[in-house]
Amino acid sequence: MPSRDVLRFPHPALKRAAEALPLDAIAEIERLAEDLVDTMRAHQRCVGLAAPQLGEPFRVVVVDVAEHPKATTSNGLLVLVNPCLVASAGAEVAREGCLSIPDLTANVRRATEIVVDASTISGKRCEIASQGFEARCLQHEIDHLDGILFLDRVDSLTTDVFRRKR
Repeated sequence: MPSRDVLRFPHPALKRAAEALPLDAIAEIERLAEDLVDTMRAHQRCVGLAAPQLGEPFRVVVVDVAEHPKATTSNGLLVLVNPCLVASAGAEVAREGCLSIPDLTANVRRATEIVVDASTISGKRCEIASQGFEARCLQHEIDHLDGILFLDRVDSLTTDVFRRKR
């Protein structure tokens, strides 16, 4: 499928909590997963995307940091349905960006190690342990499902937000 348009802030859909997707809605899950992966891969250096960024009000995210230079570990392509952060440890401040806020980056504090409970596109329950850059990306995308943008997580809008260098 071709990539889809990504919603940009201040679109109201980006600030709404997403709904759990029934696991028996397999055709819907597969369609949405394909759209998310295709759209993520169509944007250079994009490592994750959440369904609300495509205007879909469901709890589905994709993350793939395997080719990113900041990634020291990777679980490969993750397509997670109804993901929930169940454990976290450590903390680190690092720069983040987002396709929905393309002109800005910001310093954001995130856990360095996490565990996420989710389902696969086939409805099988899974638990993903992640660390470092991939953990940061998963937290960023799960935040989208709760209507939280990375700018909501900065300590100071004055000192921690930057214009993106092109």
